[in-house]
Amino acid sequence: MHRVFLSIGGNLGDREEYLALTREQIKLHIGEIVSQSDIYESEPWGFSHQRTFLNQVIEVETPLSALCLLDICNKIENQLGRNRLKSVGEYEARTVDIDILLFDSCIYTLPPLIVPHRHLHERMFVMEPLAQIAPKLVHPLLCQTIEELKGLCQDQSKVWKYSRSVKHVEA
Repeated sequence: MHRVFLSIGGNLGDREEYLALTREQIKLHIGEIVSQSDIYESEPWGFSHQRTFLNQVIEVETPLSALCLLDICNKIENQLGRNRLKSVGEYEARTVDIDILLFDSCIYTLPPLIVPHRHLHERMFVMEPLAQIAPKLVHPLLCQTIEELKGLCQDQSKVWKYSRSVKHVEA
């Protein structure tokens, strides 16, 4: 079994519902979720949009290879309404995004897959939840713990724990 860390998030539609559906699809098609961070809310990173993102990091045990994992993550995104209209490297609003942050302590530099994720240590919306569930995990390329990298992260974007909206039910 492989130990992987995935970042999930989105800012379109019912953001909480999309996170729940994403976790459900991950359990069905990828593997057991062994830990998960709180849900965090954050400003868009790399582009401007009026709606904030909900983000979460989950740790999953999977029998899948890294490339198979990437393929299934892309299929889940598509199934949940992700449209990739922009060119590679351009960011946009989305219902769901699944990023492979870490895959065991492996390093992949294949054209469709770069692991560890090349921007994970530069994004506070990733570092905050990852540090919550795996602070002592060592980044295989940077040779520092996630906790140390979070302290060095220069991203000034606002990230805060999500406060679920209270839904009132009338009797």
